[in-house]
Amino acid sequence: MVDLTLEMAEKALRAAQAKAKELGTPMTVAIVDEGGNLVLLARGDGTGFFTPDTSRGKAFAAAALRRPTKVMAETAKDNPAFYGALSPLSHGRLLPSTGGVPIMRGGRVIGGIGCGGGTGEQDHQCAEAGAAAIAG
Repeated sequence: MVDLTLEMAEKALRAAQAKAKELGTPMTVAIVDEGGNLVLLARGDGTGFFTPDTSRGKAFAAAALRRPTKVMAETAKDNPAFYGALSPLSHGRLLPSTGGVPIMRGGRVIGGIGCGGGTGEQDHQCAEAGAAAIAG
C-alpha cells in the first residue's frame, strides 16, 4: 500500500505551481489523501479569497469519486440532483467543479489535487501537472 506523504505532496505542489507560472496565472493548490484529509494547502499570491476552500473541495471530490472534477462538472449539468445530494453527504466538502484530479500510484487512487485561481481549464491543467509529477 502506498500512502500520500508530505514529500510527495510538496513535489505535486511544485509541479502545479510551475504549470501555473507557465500559464501566467496565480494558483492555489490543495492536496488531500485518499480519505479526503488535507495534506498540503498553498494559497497562491494574487488568488481569490475563496480559492483555498474551492481548491480543497475539488481535491476532495477527485479523491472521493476517483475521477477528474472536469468530468463531474460536465455530467453535473445533466444530473444536478445527484451532485446536489453529495454535498450534504460530504458535509459540504465535495465540489464537482473543474480543477481537481485524482492522484494515482500503484494502480490505485491515493489522494486528490485541486487547483483554483485561473480559468477552469487552467486549474485543470495545473492539477494534472501536479498529479503527474507523483504518479507511479
